[in-house]
Amino acid sequence: MTTRLSHLFLRTLRDNPVDAEVASHRLLVRAGYIRRAAPGIYSWLPLGVSVLRRLEQIVREEMDAIGAQEVHFPALLPKEPYEISGRWKTYGDGIFVLGDRKSEEIEPRVRRPNYLLAPTHEEMFTLLVKDLYSSYKDLPVNLYQIQTKYRDEARPRAGLLRGREFVMKDSYSFCVTDEDQRAAYDAHRAAYVRIFERLGLAAVPVSADNGTMGGSASEEFLFPCDIGEDTFVESPGGYRANVEAVTSVPPAPQDYDDAPAAVVHHTPGTDTIQTLVDAANTHQPRDDRQWTAADTLKNVVVAVITPDGERKVAVIAVPGDRDVDFKRAEATIGSTLGIDGEVSVEAAEPGDFAKHPGLVRGYIGPGLSLDAPHLGKDSSTGIPYLADPRIVTGTRWITGANEPDQHVFGLVAGRDFTWDDTIESVVVRDGDPAPDGSGPLTTRRGIELGHIFMLGRYFSEVLGLNVLDENGKQTTVAMGSYGFGVTRALAALVEANHDGRGIIWPAAIAPADIHLVATGKGSEVFEAAETLAEELEAAGLSVIYDDRPKVSPGVKFGDAELVGVPTIVVVGRGLAEGKIEVKDRRTGEAENIDLTAVVPHLVERARTLS
Repeated sequence: MTTRLSHLFLRTLRDNPVDAEVASHRLLVRAGYIRRAAPGIYSWLPLGVSVLRRLEQIVREEMDAIGAQEVHFPALLPKEPYEISGRWKTYGDGIFVLGDRKSEEIEPRVRRPNYLLAPTHEEMFTLLVKDLYSSYKDLPVNLYQIQTKYRDEARPRAGLLRGREFVMKDSYSFCVTDEDQRAAYDAHRAAYVRIFERLGLAAVPVSADNGTMGGSASEEFLFPCDIGEDTFVESPGGYRANVEAVTSVPPAPQDYDDAPAAVVHHTPGTDTIQTLVDAANTHQPRDDRQWTAADTLKNVVVAVITPDGERKVAVIAVPGDRDVDFKRAEATIGSTLGIDGEVSVEAAEPGDFAKHPGLVRGYIGPGLSLDAPHLGKDSSTGIPYLADPRIVTGTRWITGANEPDQHVFGLVAGRDFTWDDTIESVVVRDGDPAPDGSGPLTTRRGIELGHIFMLGRYFSEVLGLNVLDENGKQTTVAMGSYGFGVTRALAALVEANHDGRGIIWPAAIAPADIHLVATGKGSEVFEAAETLAEELEAAGLSVIYDDRPKVSPGVKFGDAELVGVPTIVVVGRGLAEGKIEVKDRRTGEAENIDLTAVVPHLVERARTLS
């Protein structure tokens, strides 16, 4: 049936929402697709539901094409499976938890949590397969769902791009052999490529860090976009990776047999790298060249916040011309320090320094004295000392002497100090070498739209998903996990397809094939538009018909461009000459088509656009 604007539950807005920071947020609200219900939570209006369902259908078709079968889980889940997997704890504050009426009441109207709103469903899928399958003959199997997820985002922003409630397709593969698991992974990867091709989104797969999901491999699908919150790199030779997964190319170890002993110099007022370099060039000049920041060893004190909220202090040593990327550090520092779950990393605060008086701000060194070097941890502070991969045996540094106004010159890595572990944490820069030798790296921003994992057997092991193999022996099932952000993809489509007047939907997910506008005061215009709408629907095209009788042509045209259907058809003053205006929303070009030929013309146009 024709969608009539006179009856459609829709109100477009002329002004931008005050809290909208990005184009997709502004336009989806203004065009009447979504409305804010709470921070990071949105209601979907009829036009929004239409677009969302069309996008979901594309995802569904590609999942079905690789033999995946659709299921649907509840969003309200019991606590116990997540306790077994450890994620009830490791998610920390990132999930919504609640207690039902049978749970212990801690205080009036507050009960001890025994349920959560699902952030993802690995545990539930695993238990479902465990409940129903017990033989290798049942596998492999791929299952998926398209469902609402919930995460307690601390700073929801950018509309659908960073919300607390969102729609995600999550699928899971269950296989007996690693070979079958690799085949399932590759099939999902290819399906994602086809989905993005159908949507017209230039998302690219990049190597990614496995994070708390674990497993042997993972890739993210990122849509390159300046507003994206992810940073990735690419090289001329085809290397692509999220910065969190980039590995540095360290220098070769150096011989230090002839290196002179390190010397401590009085360096007052040098509590920054620049003041230190200036002082070194003034008072301790080199014969061959000037000292630079790259000759200094910067020791950055960070606080690692565990899922329980505990603050653990660590020191990260990096070359002085580099800065620490806290997000990169978060990817691995938890496992490096033996902390289970997702951690956050931030610069140490005064309170952290107060608890560790051995840390002399501005003059921190590797936790040693030249007379009796400690290997790694400073015995006075007990603080983990982690090093950038560029700090290798034999490299020589200027660094703090752990005394006010004192620095050490000629400190040799491996001779005068060592470290507890190596960590990738510095900001990746344009021009850094790709780890595979494929050339210099270029950094870009992107929106994460999908993430696929080779999970391995962790969830199967902890939840007891075993089947009998062909020899009658119990074997643990291998798993893969594949997420696709449906609502994020919808927002990314708007970011990629809009202009100053509104949205420009790709035909594949537009709320209609035709936006038909009747302009004029005479009844003959509305009668002709009504007939045209019926003929277009009969020809298999979906139509939004602006039949509002007392709305000006300017408002109607403005709404049509804001709503974003790719083809706008105008029945107006040209009708007297038997002409109908057909406007391409993408290019703004318009042409007048004979009334008798307009239906086949539009049918062919819709076929071409699709």
